[in-house]
Amino acid sequence: MKKNFFKNALLTLKNYVPLIQELVKRDLKVKYRRSILGYLWSLLNPLLMMCVMSYVFSTIFQSNIPNFPLYLICGQTLWNFFNESTNMAMYSVLQNGSLIRKVYIPKYIFPLSRVLSSFVTMSFSLLAILIVMLFTGAKVYWTILLFWVPLVFLFVFCCGIGLILSALSVYFRDITHLYGVLTLAWMYATPVFYDISILPANVQGTIAWNPMYHYITFFRSLILYGQIPQGSVWLICIVCSLAMLAVGLMVFRKMQRNFILYI
Repeated sequence: MKKNFFKNALLTLKNYVPLIQELVKRDLKVKYRRSILGYLWSLLNPLLMMCVMSYVFSTIFQSNIPNFPLYLICGQTLWNFFNESTNMAMYSVLQNGSLIRKVYIPKYIFPLSRVLSSFVTMSFSLLAILIVMLFTGAKVYWTILLFWVPLVFLFVFCCGIGLILSALSVYFRDITHLYGVLTLAWMYATPVFYDISILPANVQGTIAWNPMYHYITFFRSLILYGQIPQGSVWLICIVCSLAMLAVGLMVFRKMQRNFILYI
């Protein structure tokens, strides 16, 4: 039964590709509505945030991480995508309630389209990483060609979490407030602006259970250090992504039946 659901979900998804494209375009237009610089903010935001945080952690806290600006923006780009995509997905079903009540549309399309629109926004932010590499004189390794691999893993992971959050928020509106606290704690448990080596051994072992740590480490290995991660890192990233997507689909499938009564 579950296998049939996953198979049917994929087949249905193909039929609604045009709708997903329109939803993504709508999200992007709404995000940059009445903005003079428009899509350029996708490039400027990570650069400006990197400049501020680089100054704070390099000057005030005196971070000893080599090429800290590049180290920071690599982690920041992936974390911002995760944070934005899951938050947008969380509200996706609620915000499209009027459309869901009028016509039949597979409801899982809404959180997936939100994650996809955030992914498009992040693709612009990748240019900021190239700019930082240029200005800091970072060495360009051939492994940079594999930059998309951890991004795909993270995209699938975010889809799974987005599905869960979008379903839970329909029944439990408090989740929209609690998730902000959770992501704040999650950010500090992820080495975005610090190196995991400065932490005690027992804390390092705890952070190793954090999937975001592995996605960011994977990305940094390719961009910053010119290394292909070990097979264990690949396995962790793949398992976390597929497991979260499977759980997300199962939770969403079970909870979507009564959405119409609560939206």
